[in-house]
Formats: sequence, C-alpha cells, structure tokens
Amino acid sequence: MSGAGDAPDLPAGVWRAAGLPLTEETTLSTGEPALDAVLPGGGWPVGALTELLQPQPHAHLWRLLAPGLAQALARQAGPVVLIAPPRTPFVPGLAALGLPAERWLWVNADTPAARLWATEQALRCAEVAAVLSWLPQAGAADLRRLQLAAQRYRQLLFVMRPCAARAQASPARLRLMVEEGGAVPSLRVHVLKRRGPPLVSPVLLPAQPPLLGRLLRSRRREAFGAEVLATPLAMPHAVAGGPAASLAPAAAPATRMPRAPATSPVSSLTHPGRHGLDRAASRA
Repeated sequence: MSGAGDAPDLPAGVWRAAGLPLTEETTLSTGEPALDAVLPGGGWPVGALTELLQPQPHAHLWRLLAPGLAQALARQAGPVVLIAPPRTPFVPGLAALGLPAERWLWVNADTPAARLWATEQALRCAEVAAVLSWLPQAGAADLRRLQLAAQRYRQLLFVMRPCAARAQASPARLRLMVEEGGAVPSLRVHVLKRRGPPLVSPVLLPAQPPLLGRLLRSRRREAFGAEVLATPLAMPHAVAGGPAASLAPAAAPATRMPRAPATSPVSSLTHPGRHGLDRAASRA
C-alpha cells in the first residue's frame, strides 16, 4: 500500500505519462544510444508504424535507418522492401553499412492506391525484414490501416511523409521529424509523438556515421589520385636550333577512370520469382 504522499500503485500495463512506459513490446535498437534513450523500449517499435517527416523524401533517411535495418536483416532471411522510393540509393555506401543490394526488394507503384496496397501486401509476408514506404498523400485512415497491419503481422514499418504533414493527425506509434543541424554538420531528430511525455529538445546526431565517412573520404582520395595521374606533364620548350625531337619524353599511356556499367546496380534489387509482390503491384 502506498503512503499518503505517494502516487497510487498501478496495475501491470498502465504507465504514468510523466515517464516512458515500461513495456514488453519488441523493439530494435536505432544504433544511436542518444536516440535509443528517448524512445520507448529503447529503439524502433516492431509491430507498429513509425512515421518519418522530412523536408525532402530522401533526405537523411539512410543515415537514420541503416543501423537498425542491418540488425533486421541479420534477424530475418527476407529482404527490406522499398515501396516507391523517390531516388536510387547509393549502393556501395549502404553495402558498407551492412545493407547489401541483394537484400532489397524494390516495388514500383505510381498511384497512391497502388502504394498503399503494395505496403499492406509486403506487411503480410512473414519473411520480410522491414518495409519502407513513401506515402506523401496518405491520409489518417490509410495510416490507420497500415498501423493495424503492422501490429497484426509483427512487422517493422517506416512511412516517409513531407514535413507539411506535421499538422495532420496520425495514428503512428512513433512520429519523428528529421532536419539538418546548424553550422556543425548534424541531424536534428524531433520526437513529435511517442508513448510518454513530450520531448522539447531535438536529439542531435552526427551527419554521417563513422564508417560511411571513412568510405567517402577514401573514394575522394582515390578520385583525386586518378585525376593527378591523368593530368599531362608540361613539355619543355625546344632550344633554338637544337633537336626539338630529343627533348620530348616518350608518350605514356593515359590513365583513365573505369567507366560505370551501363546497367545500374539497382536493377538487381528485385527478386523475380521469389516474391509475387512486385508482379502484383504492376498489375494494380
């Protein structure tokens, strides 16, 4: 029995709004301790809708989600399903973060109804590791359907929407808004909705994960070295009356950068024959 000055004892499953709920729900770490510390359960909720609001539909997405998606791929044998992504991801960079291209399933859906239908079908596939869907025109009723589907099939679901949707109601269990930081390159993650008290200050994260930063710096050094090798040396001027031909050095073979393949690696992201999802979406 609690004292007179204490809050009354609460039954299991009831939490006080002043603190984060102590739940037994499955979560997946974001890979960022600062972000895990402010999320109920310490990570991305599995079996629930997580809504990400962005100024641009592709901005900072992989920086935020790559660590958690790599964990999801390690747990599940199936792919990460991308529903109507607006831009081709940088395949080598994501592979360095543990997201190889052969573990992605790309679904093209042109209309809002087709995107919503494809998202629901992907959530029904038990072997899917996670579902990422770009639904800029989805309404509250559409999001409610996806929340119920994710809860029923125990799936990791992320829905990307523009920042203008912030004023709209959302049934998402977790709702974040991601934007660039100030003078120091960083990400500002605003927790707009969670189970628990409001979070006034945003969570600041580095703009690039350490591994990806090292990879990009290495690529820049390689590209710079190739440019230096490809630059022709200055030829000395011939002396008046002298044998000019003897002053010219032997021609060296020009160093050229390897050309990119004509076919983008993204063409290998689909898995024909493994899932009927991409074929069904095209018929829709």
